[in-house]
Amino acid sequence: MTVLEQGQITIHTENIFPIIKKSLYSDHEIFLRELVSNAVDAIEKLKMVSYAGEFSGDTSNPEITIAVDAEKNTLSITDTGIGMTADEVKQYINQVAFSSAEEFISKYQSASDRQIIGHFGLGFYSAFMVAKTVEIDTLSYKEGAQAVHWSCDGSPSFKLEDSSRTTHGTTITLTLQDEEKEYAETSRIKQLVKTYCDFMPVPIKMDGEQINRQKALWRESPSSLTDEDYLDFYRYLYPFQEEPLLWVHLNTDYPFLVKGILYFPKLRPDVDVTKGQIKLFCNQVFVSDHCEEIIPKFLLPMRGVLDSPDIPLNVSRSALQMDRTVRKIADFIAKKVADRLKDQYNNNRQDYIRSWQDIGTFVKFGCLNDDKFKKQLEDIIIYRTTADLKPAESDQPAVEVQAEEGDAWKQVSSDSKTEGPSYTTLDEYLERNKARHENQAFYCTDPVAQATYVQLHKSQGLEVLFMDSFIDPHFISFLEREHTEVKFSRVDAEIDDKLIEQDKAAEIVDPSTNKTRSEQIKEIFEKALNQPKLTIRTEALKSEDPQGTPPAMVLLPEFLRRLRDMNALVSQESAKFPDEHILLVNTAHPLIQHLTELSQSGIIQGEGKSPSAELADMICHHVYDLALMAQKGFDAEGMTTFVERSNRLLTRLTEQRS
Repeated sequence: MTVLEQGQITIHTENIFPIIKKSLYSDHEIFLRELVSNAVDAIEKLKMVSYAGEFSGDTSNPEITIAVDAEKNTLSITDTGIGMTADEVKQYINQVAFSSAEEFISKYQSASDRQIIGHFGLGFYSAFMVAKTVEIDTLSYKEGAQAVHWSCDGSPSFKLEDSSRTTHGTTITLTLQDEEKEYAETSRIKQLVKTYCDFMPVPIKMDGEQINRQKALWRESPSSLTDEDYLDFYRYLYPFQEEPLLWVHLNTDYPFLVKGILYFPKLRPDVDVTKGQIKLFCNQVFVSDHCEEIIPKFLLPMRGVLDSPDIPLNVSRSALQMDRTVRKIADFIAKKVADRLKDQYNNNRQDYIRSWQDIGTFVKFGCLNDDKFKKQLEDIIIYRTTADLKPAESDQPAVEVQAEEGDAWKQVSSDSKTEGPSYTTLDEYLERNKARHENQAFYCTDPVAQATYVQLHKSQGLEVLFMDSFIDPHFISFLEREHTEVKFSRVDAEIDDKLIEQDKAAEIVDPSTNKTRSEQIKEIFEKALNQPKLTIRTEALKSEDPQGTPPAMVLLPEFLRRLRDMNALVSQESAKFPDEHILLVNTAHPLIQHLTELSQSGIIQGEGKSPSAELADMICHHVYDLALMAQKGFDAEGMTTFVERSNRLLTRLTEQRS
C-alpha cells in the first residue's frame, strides 16, 4: 500500500480531539446518526450526478451496510455512494470537517445554554466521540479514480495511502474506545438505527437483513393513504396505546418546508398537557422527542411526526423560541389543526362529539393560549348538557362519558335518551333558555358532588351545562371575559329564585314564641351547630315531592369559592373547605317541619335539655353533615365525628318507644 501523504490536520483550537471525545455531548450515541446521514447524502449525490449524465453506472439499488466485530471492537458503515478522491479527502475531511468542528466547538463549548435542540453539523468528526481510531476507505465514482485509505488515531496526525477497494462508495471503520464497547454489539446498533435512522430513504442492512423501516408515511401524498395506513403508522410509533381519535397531515413547501402527521391521542383525565411526544425529524432523520419550542404548547399532548429542514437545529432552545421561522411554523401547525377540527365538526358531527372528551382539552387549552386559534374554533366548543335534546338538534352519537367510579370510560348508546348525554354550544344554550333566564348559564363542575344541585335545577326545568374537565375552572374565567353580558352560576354557588317558592305556613307567627316557623328553624340550627362563621338561611325549595328534595344544602358563594381556589393555586395546596359558607335549610322538607316540634317537646329533667331537644340537636348536626358530604366538605376528623354521631343518633332512635 502506497502512502500518499502524512501530515497534520490544521487546527487552531488546542486539544480539539479531547473536547470532541469527552466534552461536546454527553449523548455519544448520536455519532451513528451523523455517519449514516453522511452515507445517505453520498448516495443521493451519486443519483444527482447520474441524472446529470456524469455517471453511467447502476444507482437503482443503493444500500448502507453496518457491521460490527466484538472481538476487534470495531464498527463499520459502508455506503454505495459517490465516494471521494484523495484530493477530496484532503478537502472535505482534513480541512472542512475539522475546521467546522473547531467553529462549532468554539461557538457552543462556553455557552451558558448548553441545551441544544439538535446535533446536525457534527458530521464526520462525531466519530471521535466513541472511537480511538477512525479509518476511511473510499473510491470515487469518477472514471479512473484511485481508491484511497485515510486513518487518524485521534491526534491531529493523519495518514493517507492507496487502497485496493474496487467499488465506488465509502466505508468508515471505527476502532472503539474501551469504554464505548457497547457500539460493537449488534442489538445496540439495531436499536440506534430504529431510533435515529428508521425512516431514512435508503435500506440499511446488517447481517444481510434490512433493519430500518425506510418508508416515511408523512412524505406520501394524503390522497394515496387510507385510514388504516395512518392507524398502522400510529401503532408502529406508539405500540400498546389506544387508537388515536383523528389526525392531521401536514404538507407545505412555502414559505417553509414542513411535512408531518399529527395525531390526537385519547387522553386520560389526569393527563399532563405540558409534556409532548411528537418526534422531530430533519429530512427523515430523527432529531428529538422534544418539540416544546416548535409546537404551540397547547398542542404538546398531540403525537406523531414533524419533519422540517427549515428548523434551525444547532441553536439553543431559547434562541429557537425567538426564531421567526419557527414561530411561523407553529402558527401554521395551529391553523391546520383548527382547520381539521372544523372540518370534522361540519362534516362528521357524530365523530366530533364522540371524541370531544379528549379533543376538548386541546381546544380549550388552545383558546386560553392563542387568540388566533380561539377565533377559529370558538363557535364549535360544545358542552354536555342536562337538556334532553332530540338527535336532530344535538347530532347525538354513541359517546364516551366518564363513569362515576374510577377512570374507566363506558360506552353510551345514542338511542337511549335516559343515558346518552346531549351536547350543545354556549350560543345554542343561551338562545334555547332566553325566555326563562336570559344571559344566565348554570353549570356543574363535579357531577357526583353536585348531583343534588343539578337534580334540583332539572326538576324546575333549568338546563345545566357540565364543565367538569380539569381545565374547566380556568376556562370558565375565560368564558366570563369573552361573554361579559352572561352571568355564569355554578349550581351550588347560590339558589336561583326560580328554585324557591313562598312557604306561607313557615311565615305564620307562633303566638307562644312570637316567631315564625322559619325563624324558629334558623334558631334551632344556630344553637345546635354553634358556628359563628356559618350563615343559616331558611327557604322552601320548589318540588312536587318535598320528600325528594334535600333537607339542607351547603352553598359556596361564588366570590369566596374562587378566592379559595386562587389561594390554593398560589400556595400549591389542595383547596380547603371554607369556614364561611351558607347552610340553606329547606323548610318544605317534612324532616325540617317535624324538627321544630321535636325540639320543643318533652320535659326537661333537672338542668339542661330534654331528650327530645337533644335528639333534635343531633339531627341538626346530621342534616348539616349530610349537606357537607354532598359538597365533599369533610376532612378526616370531620368524617370520624360524623360516623360517631350517626351511630349515637341511630342508637337514640332505636330507644324511642311508640
